[in-house]
Amino acid sequence: MRERRHSVPVRLGNVTVGGGAPVSVQSMTKTDTRDIGATINQLRCLADAGCNIVRLAVPDLEAASALSTIRRQAAIPLVADIHFDYRLAIAAIEAGIDGLRLNPGNISQPDHLRTIVRHASERSIPIRIGVNAGSLPHDYQPGTSLPQRMVSLALEQVQMLEALDFQHIKISLKASDVPTTIDAYRLIADQTAYPLHVGVTEAGPPICGAIRNTLGIGVLLYMGIGDTIRVSLSGDPLMEVDTGKEILRSLGLMSAGASVISCPTCGRTSLDVSTIATQVMERLRSVTEPFRVAVMGCVVNGPGECEHADVGIAGGEDKVLVYRSGTFKRSVPIDQASDALLQEIDSALSVRPAETSEEMRKNV
Repeated sequence: MRERRHSVPVRLGNVTVGGGAPVSVQSMTKTDTRDIGATINQLRCLADAGCNIVRLAVPDLEAASALSTIRRQAAIPLVADIHFDYRLAIAAIEAGIDGLRLNPGNISQPDHLRTIVRHASERSIPIRIGVNAGSLPHDYQPGTSLPQRMVSLALEQVQMLEALDFQHIKISLKASDVPTTIDAYRLIADQTAYPLHVGVTEAGPPICGAIRNTLGIGVLLYMGIGDTIRVSLSGDPLMEVDTGKEILRSLGLMSAGASVISCPTCGRTSLDVSTIATQVMERLRSVTEPFRVAVMGCVVNGPGECEHADVGIAGGEDKVLVYRSGTFKRSVPIDQASDALLQEIDSALSVRPAETSEEMRKNV
C-alpha cells in the first residue's frame, strides 16, 4: 500500500480529519431531522456501532431549529448538509453544528457564501466542499471530462473560501460510478493539501452499493488517498458503518473493533453458517477492541481458522467444535452451535483484556 497522502488537519468536534489522524468513518441519518426523537435514537445507534461523524439533512428552517436539541444529546460530531438556501447554514451554525457540507453546484452566490464563511470562522466550523457529479451546473466547462469538471469546480470553491481567509476546508468529489470517482480524487490529490472525504455516491442498494463503495474507497485508500470515508447505501445506515469499518480493517488501516470470518459453505457444511455469522456480527457491533470470531462450516479449514481467532466454531458431521483463544475447548450438538458460540463470545469479552494473548494477536 502506498504512503498516505499528506493533508492538513481539520477538527470536527472531538474528531480530527487529515493530518495523519486515523481514517474516520462517516454516515448520514435516514430519519427526518425534524423528528427529533427518531433522529437522536438513530444517532445513538450509529455511535454505538462505531461511527465517527454523522451528517444530517437540513431541508428547511424547521429542521435547522431541531439541530440545537439534537446536538445537545448527540455523542459524536454532526455535520449539517445544506443545499440551495444559505440561511439554513447560518441557522445550523447557530444551533451548534460541528461542520457544514455545501454543494457548490447549488450555493454559488458570492454574498451568500461570504455570510456563511463569516459565521463559520467565528466558531471555527469546517466546511466540506461537496461536489457531486449529478449536480454539476450543466453549462460548466462543456467538452471537458467529468472528473476534470468536478475537480475544477471544487478548486474554484477552495479559492473563493481562501480569498475570504478561510482554511477549515474538506473536499469530496463523488460520482455514482467507480472510475469517475477514482479519477476525480486522483486528479485533485496532488493539487491541494486539504483533507479528502472519500465515497461513491448514489451507489445503490446494500449489495451493489457495498461493492461499488468498497472498490472505489478501497482503491483510493490503497493509493494513500482519503482521510475520512462514507459508504453510501440505500438502506440501514448501520450497514454503511459496518462496511466502512470492514474496508479499513481489510486494508490494515483499522485494528480496533470486531471482525468475523466465515466460510462460504459447500456440500460438506451441516451448519447454518450464514445465520450464525449474522447473529455474531450483530452481537459484536458495539465492540471497540480487536476481537476475532471464526464461523466455519466444516473441519477442512475450520480448526486452522479457529486457532487464529479469539472465539470460533468448526462444524463436523454431527457436532460442532468450539474454540477459545485458539484452543479447542469442547464439542456441542449442531443444534446448539449458535448458543454455544454466543455464550463463549460473551464469556471472552467479559474477561478482556486480561485473557487476550499478545502472541495470538501477532498471528492474526
